[in-house]
Amino acid sequence: MIDTHAHLDGCDEPAAFLVERARAVGVSRIVTIGTGIASCREALAIASAESGVVAALGIDPHQAGEAEAGGITELIELLEHPFVAAVGEIGLDYFHDRAPRPVQRAVFDRQLEVATTAGLPVVIHTRDADDDTAAALRSFAGPVVLHCFSAPGLLETALERGYYVSFAGNVTYPKAASLREAAALVPADRILAETDSPYLAPQPLRGKRNEPANVLHTLAALAVARGVEADELEAQIDRNASAAFAFPLP
Repeated sequence: MIDTHAHLDGCDEPAAFLVERARAVGVSRIVTIGTGIASCREALAIASAESGVVAALGIDPHQAGEAEAGGITELIELLEHPFVAAVGEIGLDYFHDRAPRPVQRAVFDRQLEVATTAGLPVVIHTRDADDDTAAALRSFAGPVVLHCFSAPGLLETALERGYYVSFAGNVTYPKAASLREAAALVPADRILAETDSPYLAPQPLRGKRNEPANVLHTLAALAVARGVEADELEAQIDRNASAAFAFPLP
């Protein structure tokens, strides 16, 4: 099993402990996410040290307004690392609005250009920005992963364009019926699962710090929503992840 989105650098415990606990329950592959230049450096250090871990690197919309002048330049250099699987997370967040929207869009567009040049897929964060996210991605030809999918209004576009749709622990919440309905509509070869650790712990562990081992709870909820066996969906998600991300995950 794979956790396609975890912030190992943002967890309370050392990454080595979290990776070991994940392996103990069958989660042998993890994509750790960089959300700014310092975070990207940490993500690469973790991927280099831990077997089965690769990194996605990007400047997320929350930090877009704080990006140093040379941030994108350093990101381009970091993307040359052999354990890089994608550019991300990148995107737009009009809910928190921690950076001016025009600046978010400019940083997002530039990173899409970087991903195109590098031949890498992108991992997208989008919140309350469906139209602008869809517009920005319209000309991007590479694989797109919609991380922690929570935008049912973007589902039709995602299905039309063949995006990968990744669900996190919030799909297990009692009031998240719309997410489970969306999960049932995603084609089998486009669905992914993640934890978004240390955030969004699944319902049985809600209120606690999340970790990659808990992706099994998300898998179970997705299997029920789709009316399939969990082991069947697990194998499908593993195949999807190997196709979605640039690095041949171990």
